[in-house]
Amino acid sequence: MDVVRRSLLMTPLALAATGAAAQTAAPTVPGDTRQLTWPEPVGTIDLWPSDLKAPANLKEVVEEVSTNPADHLRRVQGISKPRLAVFPASKPNGGAMLIIPGGGFSWNYFDHEGYQLAQRLNAEGVTCFVLFYRLANDGWADRADVGTLDAVRAMKAIRANAARFKLDAARVGVAGFSAGGFLTASVATRHTSFTYPKIDATDDLSARPFLAAPIYPVQSLDPAIAYSGTAPSLFGGPATPEQIARYTPDRNVDGDTPPVFLVHAEDDATVKVENSTALRDALKAKGRVVETHLFAAGGHGFGMKPGNGEPWGLWPDLLVAFARRQGLMG
Repeated sequence: MDVVRRSLLMTPLALAATGAAAQTAAPTVPGDTRQLTWPEPVGTIDLWPSDLKAPANLKEVVEEVSTNPADHLRRVQGISKPRLAVFPASKPNGGAMLIIPGGGFSWNYFDHEGYQLAQRLNAEGVTCFVLFYRLANDGWADRADVGTLDAVRAMKAIRANAARFKLDAARVGVAGFSAGGFLTASVATRHTSFTYPKIDATDDLSARPFLAAPIYPVQSLDPAIAYSGTAPSLFGGPATPEQIARYTPDRNVDGDTPPVFLVHAEDDATVKVENSTALRDALKAKGRVVETHLFAAGGHGFGMKPGNGEPWGLWPDLLVAFARRQGLMG
């Protein structure tokens, strides 16, 4: 089945005119009239066939949670059709980035942890794809795996469309926030561990990222430092020693793990900073490239919100510099 459509590098009008609108649209808030200061996607790519055996009565719900009428902070849950929102660079340099929003395995917060980073990277010539992935807390039977399976398939789907978007298929990175950081770190360390029956030629492609950027990531399942919601979300209760060993990215770093860029705030009261430092230590122990930025303040979930002069607001520029140094921009 051809689940990745073939007419994506087009304007929104052209997308609609050619039938690519048959793809599942990006989430929107019904009746919302607020104006965005960052772009909406030009189209979407559905990742899977329709028979994903979604939980009964699962319904996609999109909310605006910002109380500032001049701002957007949208989130979505109930995703039964995982898909990529497409943000082509106007002057593509061949690099691409998969962006994975966070939301505690219950939501995708897709503005400040998705679309806004796409805008920043587009300015550097990097074409971006924001992932709307299945959520562990939506009741999927294989709840521990569905999100990372979507991320793995997304990496392959981007590479399958490399020629269409003027991409170098080798230069596809991944960045993700919080719970999306868990998926990001999982793809970086376990991209060959998530298998499923082959669907099409897309599945012959590699899911290994060119580089990975887990931003304040939910990363560890060690009870001493883990985010309190991780094990209940993924497993429905405490993690077993086998699950901790299998699913914790820092336990799975090896010689094939790509360069990693880490950002965290020391005062993060939701996801302890040790999630990032444990991953950094594991990467260093294996001789892998890692750059780590720890800010004294910032809390959790700052994403692309205005820094207002705070040091944590510098992280997008630091990511761009790291990505350029690793060769993502060519």
